[in-house]
Amino acid sequence: MKPTKMRNKQIYYATSKTRSAQTSCSLSNDLRKKFGKRSARINKGDTVKVLRGEFYGTVGKVTKVLTRKNSITIDGIKKEKVKGEKIDIPIHSTNVIITTLNDDDKWRINKMQGNTKSSLKKIKEEEAKKPDEKINKNKTEQITKKSEKDEVKNNG
Repeated sequence: MKPTKMRNKQIYYATSKTRSAQTSCSLSNDLRKKFGKRSARINKGDTVKVLRGEFYGTVGKVTKVLTRKNSITIDGIKKEKVKGEKIDIPIHSTNVIITTLNDDDKWRINKMQGNTKSSLKKIKEEEAKKPDEKINKNKTEQITKKSEKDEVKNNG
């Protein structure tokens, strides 16, 4: 079997984890200097610029990541059908460049900065503790409210 056929087969039968890793693209020069990496996975909410094709130069936010096709849909890039309906156009991930990353995912940003697994675990533990702290605050507030009600009943 020729090497090209084997490579095509590997791409076609790739697992979802592998496909997710393949849905990545280059970073802009600013992000390259900041993180010291050439490429990253594309996530929903990233701002990208189209480098090739019909929509060259268009900048927009990623609305959907299609791992099956290794492509993405970008806000503002639509085509009109014959009946007048507007549909999103999938653009291959290698034809775009990431200009700004979505800051919602702290894990991803820390991974991009090159933090070690242990520091990432600490961050994850801190995030897990935050809801517990809120629950504890709510419990103490409820206890104080109950004690205040009991005092009012006893005095009244």
